[in-house]
Amino acid sequence: MIKIEHMKKEYSNATPLKDVSAVINDGDVISIIGPSGTGKSTLMRCISQLEKPTAGKVFIDDVEITDPKNNIDQIRLKMGMVFQSFNLFGHLTVIENIMMAPVDLLKQPKQEAYNNAMRLLRMVGLAGKADNYPDELSGGQKQRIAIARTLAMDPDIIFLDEPTSALDPTMVGEVQSVIRDLAETGKTMMIVTHEMAFARSICNRVFYMDEGGIYEDGTPDQIFEHPLKDKTRQFVQRLKVLELKAGTKEYDFRSVVSEIEQYCRRNQVDIRLTYYIQLAYEELVQQLLISRLNTQVDVIIEYSTVEKRAVVTAKWNGPKFDIDSISDEPSFIMINGISDNISYEHKESDEQANQIVIEMSQK
Repeated sequence: MIKIEHMKKEYSNATPLKDVSAVINDGDVISIIGPSGTGKSTLMRCISQLEKPTAGKVFIDDVEITDPKNNIDQIRLKMGMVFQSFNLFGHLTVIENIMMAPVDLLKQPKQEAYNNAMRLLRMVGLAGKADNYPDELSGGQKQRIAIARTLAMDPDIIFLDEPTSALDPTMVGEVQSVIRDLAETGKTMMIVTHEMAFARSICNRVFYMDEGGIYEDGTPDQIFEHPLKDKTRQFVQRLKVLELKAGTKEYDFRSVVSEIEQYCRRNQVDIRLTYYIQLAYEELVQQLLISRLNTQVDVIIEYSTVEKRAVVTAKWNGPKFDIDSISDEPSFIMINGISDNISYEHKESDEQANQIVIEMSQK
């Protein structure tokens, strides 16, 4: 079991990990996802002690590996790391790359190390490449060799840092297949990946990283189907978000419409859906709300690059709004004609108690 307590990692120009606490159980296969720069690789490197945390503690099987009194080299024998850049030794053959650490560190007899290396090569489908050098292999083959080399040390915990990101798309599948087989062995695994379908299919837990830590931790179904937090939802649904404010002194309707158009172009939104988004904003916010309310209206436009759908949400503070009072208005009828669904909700506990949501799709 791995236990992380209030871990922080600070660099001179950034703090990717601010306060991370988590428990990773034996046999967990955890996919680590999130935007670039949110500390995904840093988290694994700090757990494995390839980098020293600025603060906090890490325990493996109740042994604090961040305690300088403990023998970190001995502890590292329980852990294996697969890097995105393979890190094979170019002057050694494939079989020599796999045998070297078991012979040098574990003091295995050469014949035993050789037999085990050949077994692992057969497991990753590359027994015929034992005597080749790394520069004679494809990227996918190099990564499979790197995985075999990690397994040769028989680690309890395996870290994989974006293992397919450096590969040609045609080679990704062969490496993912090996990792899927590895995930069924019962070893504890942590995998940083940008491949969402792969992340979902291979793991029993997902860490979504953001805001300096593990922003959301859950099962694949929870994270990918029913995320609890907005940033998780925006990430897994690949939402492009535009936030606008209407009704302030600085509010300029024409510049806002131009901003919406630029946002849609930037995200390659279909021209018809672009028109729907602009129309929904103009008719709902400009014609129906601003004319009736003496308050600021915050508008959030979300476009899913996966589903080709857009959601326009208007939020504002104040007493409950009578949605029926605008249902016969030409503007509301127009919005109703271009939308898939319109909903209104009033939550007394929220700072912006009123919310109208318009859902639209590329028709």
